[in-house]
Parts: sequence; C-alpha cells; structure tokens
Amino acid sequence: MTTRRIMLGLLGAPLLMRAPAAFAQAGFPDKPLRLVVPFPPGGPTGVLGRLLAEELSKLLGQPVVVDNRGGAGGAIGSEAVARSRPDGLTLLFATAGTHAINPAANPQLSYDPVRDFAPIAATFVSANIVLVHPSHPARTLAEFIAGAKAAAQPWSFASGGAGTTPHMTMELLRARTDLTLTHVPYRGSGPMLTDLLGGHVTIGADGISTALPHLRAGTLRGLGVSSRARSTLLPDLPAISETIPDFEAAAWWGLFAPAGTPEPVIAVLNAATNRLLASDEIRTRLSQMGVEPLGGTPAELAARVVRERAQWAEVIAKLGLRFD
Repeated sequence: MTTRRIMLGLLGAPLLMRAPAAFAQAGFPDKPLRLVVPFPPGGPTGVLGRLLAEELSKLLGQPVVVDNRGGAGGAIGSEAVARSRPDGLTLLFATAGTHAINPAANPQLSYDPVRDFAPIAATFVSANIVLVHPSHPARTLAEFIAGAKAAAQPWSFASGGAGTTPHMTMELLRARTDLTLTHVPYRGSGPMLTDLLGGHVTIGADGISTALPHLRAGTLRGLGVSSRARSTLLPDLPAISETIPDFEAAAWWGLFAPAGTPEPVIAVLNAATNRLLASDEIRTRLSQMGVEPLGGTPAELAARVVRERAQWAEVIAKLGLRFD
C-alpha cells in the first residue's frame, strides 16, 4: 500500500471524539504512554501506528507518543517492548511479520511473540491480491492453478520482497496446491507493479491498497483476495478461500504490551481500542487507505498469533524457504 493513499485517508475525515479519559480506571493511565512502531516513519505501519496513537490519546486522556524503532524486520522495536516494564505504559504496534512470519522463519529471534507479550487487541487488516497482467490467459484462480500445473516450465511470480505478506500469500498458494512457481522478489511494491503493468512479468501479488486503482482501471486482473472472506473494498472479487478452503494470508496489525502487564490495564486498553475501531469516522478513513478494522479480545489476538505462526512455519518447512 502507498503512503500517499494512507495519508489521504488520515486527512480526509474529522476527529474521532474530543472527550478524554473515557476509559481510565483505577488510576490508569496516569502518565503518558509510548507506542513503539518497529519500522521507520512514513511507511504504512508508521502511518497506521500514528493514527492509533492519536485516537488512543483522546480516549485515554493521556498522550500516546509514537517511538519509531526500525531495523531487523521489526525485531529491534519488538525486543525493546518485550524487555520493558509491564505497566501498560509501553506498547508495541506489531505486524504479521513481527509476530507470525519472522518468528516462523527465524526461531533464533531475540523475542518470542507468545511468551514475551500480552496481547491487547487486533487493530487493522489489509488483504493481498493475486494479480495477473491482462495478457495472461487465466481469468479465475482455478484456471491459474490448472495452467500452472500444465505448464512445460514453471511460471514465475513477482512480489515486493521476500517475507512480505504478498510473497507469503503466493507461497501459501504453492503449498496448498502443490504448484511449482518461481519467486522473483523486487525491492518494494512500486518497482514490482511497474514491471507487472508493463508486462515484463505477468503474475504478481500485492496489497489491496496499491492494487485497487489498477484493478478498477482494468490494467491488471485480480484472481483472488487473500482475506478469509471477500473484501468490502472489492466485493466482486472472489476470496481465495472460495477455491482453497480456509485460505488466509493478509497483512494485519495488533496492539501488544510486555508479558506480565496487569489484566485490568489490558482491559482498559482493549476497551479503548475496540471503541475507536467501531467509529464510523475511523472506518471511513481506513477504507480510503485500503485497510479494514479488526478489534476483538486479547484471546482472539493471541489465537491469531499462534495460528499464523504455525501456518507459516509449516509453509516455510514444506517449501524450504529462505529469506536471507
């Protein structure tokens, strides 16, 4: 997804609410909070993290200060939170990469996504799309699978980088269908889309936000969306799960505290997060970014981490993937 689209979404709607301290209980929070975003500012995670911090500040009645700590695929910022005091004042804006893909690919990470964190709530999700150039013969995912299996030489697919959720969407497709596909990683979504639009590669995967304008213009064809069900942003595009049951491989973000954070504190933070995600204003802003709200309980976020870490570990082992 492009930062420009996300920034337009942030600027295009009024504030969520102006009543502070709506969820303060038992003296929490009585100090400013720090939200560690484990990636540099300006990218999708940085922009969404800033949105979350701004809205939580209004609800909690205390500033929520964003601390961008990029590096090592999110590991540096994640470890910093894992080692922080468990008082609810230091939080992590985690991603599918930091808490599912990276731990599955690298068991030697300096943190454990389950042991070292207390889940608060899932926040946002953005699906990926299997894309083909209009010259490609496949018009449906079933035709794509049949064509790839019948091809004399393995087909190649492009993504914005190894280990990204678009890349892993295609690897999960490979693993679930026993396809032979060759990955062509690019240094970012932009260069990949340029080559896909130009027909230099004819198969790719990308986030729904960056793919959406090209799908609407007819310059690219979507074969399936990677969320568990159809996306509200593209209701006519079938979900991959309609062809491959239980398929899910989306980019998501969630809010975590260090392990040992008191349950009443987690409850305050969970209630505030779910409140802001239920706002029609926030939902409109997210839709403009190609992002959908999640929400839910800490237990549901914990289950997502366990489920997806196991899924990616199985895919990585089956296909012998390496990301270095």
